[in-house]
Amino acid sequence: MSSGSATPYGSGSATPYGSGGSTPESEALMHLRHELRTPLNQILGYTEMLLEIVVEHGQHQGLIAELGRLRSTGDEINTLLGYSLVHWKIESGQINLTDYRQRSLALLDRLCAHRDRAETAASDNQLDDVIADLKKIGQAAGNLRQLLDHDFFVKPGTAAPAAPAEKPARIDSTRHPFAEPGSALFNCRLLVVDDQEMNREMLLRRLFRMGYNATAAEDGKAALELMVREQFDLVLLDIVMPVMDGYEMLSRIKADNRLRHIPVIMLTAVDDPSSTVRCIENGAEDYVPKPFNPVILRARINASLEKKRLRDMERAYMAEIQTEKAKSEHLLLNILPKAVSERLKGGEKTIVNDFAHATVLFADIVGFTRIAAENPAVDTVNLLNEIFSAFDQLLDKTGVEKIKTIGDAYMVVAGVPVPQPDHALRAAHMALGILQTVSDFNVRHGFNWSVRIGMHSGPLVAGIIGSKKFAYDLWGDTVNVASRLESQGEPGVIQISSATADLLRPYCELIARGQLDLKNRGRISTFQLLRLR
Repeated sequence: MSSGSATPYGSGSATPYGSGGSTPESEALMHLRHELRTPLNQILGYTEMLLEIVVEHGQHQGLIAELGRLRSTGDEINTLLGYSLVHWKIESGQINLTDYRQRSLALLDRLCAHRDRAETAASDNQLDDVIADLKKIGQAAGNLRQLLDHDFFVKPGTAAPAAPAEKPARIDSTRHPFAEPGSALFNCRLLVVDDQEMNREMLLRRLFRMGYNATAAEDGKAALELMVREQFDLVLLDIVMPVMDGYEMLSRIKADNRLRHIPVIMLTAVDDPSSTVRCIENGAEDYVPKPFNPVILRARINASLEKKRLRDMERAYMAEIQTEKAKSEHLLLNILPKAVSERLKGGEKTIVNDFAHATVLFADIVGFTRIAAENPAVDTVNLLNEIFSAFDQLLDKTGVEKIKTIGDAYMVVAGVPVPQPDHALRAAHMALGILQTVSDFNVRHGFNWSVRIGMHSGPLVAGIIGSKKFAYDLWGDTVNVASRLESQGEPGVIQISSATADLLRPYCELIARGQLDLKNRGRISTFQLLRLR
């Protein structure tokens, strides 16, 4: 509620209070009502708190009576402001600004008399903290009188009055007469954003009495910096402020993914309906006009916090669901090729395909039965896991697909489930990588392990089998030939068929190994893959 440049009544100057459909005269009156509400909000706010505190204490009936009269007179001024100081009543002659000023000053005189008598009663009972608050009420009443004494009320063409400069008030929201901290004080953390010190101090104390842990900031820029550093559950935001007004701060909060989940209640003396609409459309949770009713304020704060709690629970559940979904997808990818898992997630029940061109590779650790018999089971499994995990790391580099492990045998395919024209070359890279991996493994552990590798290229069928512990598998003569090339090979040798050799000859160094008699297949020509050219 900064006291920026005033707007002349009847001029065309823009103000932060009006909307596109407002006239300059109505905007000027809107500005005036805003400035008058600032001290009036302070008067009513402090009076309400003092009444609650003194009544809770259960004594000082004379003080209670004067505070009640003070609040009643403040309510009369507020009613006069809200129902009389409107443009159409002035324009139609129903309200005369001079008469309005005189009525308001008369009520203000009565209010100050009640304040003076309340201060005397507090002094008689040595209630120093109550006296301090009554002096703040006196300061606010003086500011209200300055506004009512402005020439605007006798010469409407002059500039509408700006709020008098406010004397800084020291904030101490933890020290208060007869007040006890609520049990929920630190359960919810609120941020008050208002450029006027007295407004911040009053609202912080009000929130303290409600049981909230609250912090204040003097403008939007400082508030945003605070929100980035600290956690808050709710923001109570004024609109008219220097440096950065409430509209801009609200927009920035809702545009920041770190902050947008924090509810914002606009708490302002601006009474333009278009301002309410603008705030709600920009993401404000609620809008409470000043002077505010503490019961309504509490209800709207609690409602906003409850909505946030439910939204936080929803976000937590969604995050948990996403985490579990990611785990499930990761697990699925460990079982199935990505292209197949996507089809399965898409709702396909039966997944089976023919592939005309693919290369199957089998690798088997030589003498693993003897190795397992000579070593403790845990050590054997750990070593096998280490070497197979190293094989797995080659998969991404070569682009081949692991099908399964069978004991100490390792089976992969290239060109399935996504066709690849260079499937044989990819499988060759994988085979040579396996030999190098075993060599590195032996150097690390001082072992002399070796592998046999067999490869064959041709058509095959691939698909999912099983309904519970399902698996992606391969069938066909190509699979059988590759398996027998491995089982009838030699340690440290990559034995391939002539079909695979024909595909690799332009890229790899090969040597003929002669004819091999395969069960149920007859004699076939075989070759040894030595290295890439």
